Amino acid sequence: MRAQFNSFHRAVRRVFGAVVCAGAVLLMAASAPAQNLFVTDFEGGNVYEYTPDGVRTTIATGFTWPSGLAFDKAGNLYVGNDYNSIYGTYLDNNVTKITPAGVQSIFAYPVYEPRGLAFDSAGNLFAVDGPSDTVTKITPDGTPSTFASDGLSYPDAIAINSADDVFVANYISTAIYEYTPGGVRTTFSSLVADLPMGMAFNSAGDLFVADSFYGYIDEFTPDGTNTIFASGFYDPAGLAFDSAGNLFVADYHNIFKITPSGAVSLFASGLNFAYGLAFQPSPEFVAAETNGVIQVAVTMPPPNYSTIVQVSTDLMSWTSVCTNTPPFTFTDPMGTTLPGRFYRALLGP
Repeated sequence: MRAQFNSFHRAVRRVFGAVVCAGAVLLMAASAPAQNLFVTDFEGGNVYEYTPDGVRTTIATGFTWPSGLAFDKAGNLYVGNDYNSIYGTYLDNNVTKITPAGVQSIFAYPVYEPRGLAFDSAGNLFAVDGPSDTVTKITPDGTPSTFASDGLSYPDAIAINSADDVFVANYISTAIYEYTPGGVRTTFSSLVADLPMGMAFNSAGDLFVADSFYGYIDEFTPDGTNTIFASGFYDPAGLAFDSAGNLFVADYHNIFKITPSGAVSLFASGLNFAYGLAFQPSPEFVAAETNGVIQVAVTMPPPNYSTIVQVSTDLMSWTSVCTNTPPFTFTDPMGTTLPGRFYRALLGP
């Protein structure tokens, strides 16, 4: 019986990635699936996907100078690029949307050299427009408008924190500006050395910046205090954190992985010019039974997207029982009245 249960447990993990089974007799929690890394090859014109062990596949081609990458809540991938040949005509300076099925479409146009992309919690996409010295805000229906243009000097990197404050790094002036959701600007730091090309927040709210001139990765605490987190890179650009807190760095022909303790290792090589990086967020959850009541706790690495908790009794028919933004805890009103209840968490609307 024990062997049969373990085999069934492994099968559940293969099919669903992260499923919790709870009931009066047994309680189990499967770990969250490891995240795949998505990368733009700036000079190669491709978008690649890497498994956690570094196996690469090509998911999109036909771009000219693809750069910024970002996922929306539904798992669609957005690519900032100078030119997209999928329509056979010259349509430059746009953001392209790629569905999970691989279907491409132009999401927003024109957006000039969108080297950095980031979503806020409302589903608005922000893009830095270097040549026009602006930050463009794009609503979920693809309508672009100018979010900021005051004092920018070729903005080249962008990141949004959990409070929806927008951080923009200037490639020429090297200052980092912080904008409230309403567009009010303050200077977060003027200590970035030269040519910042990528930014990302970790789960603690620290901002990491790729200094492409000196080959540093700088870490800024929320109050703007700056330290060098890692060094020795050739031309670091895009940055992205996985759910385990490891920082991935796009560094010209290579991609490096840096653990939270600062240990650096080579993750992938053989690219023409690795630029943008993005992980699709995946909900993580555990179940606990106390006095016949089942609670499912849901967490997620930032950005914290809306998440749907679903329940099933047969792993075939699923019912949505809760939609919220992590971290949150869902209490199942059915408790342990049934022999077994299975849970899963999906990205929400």
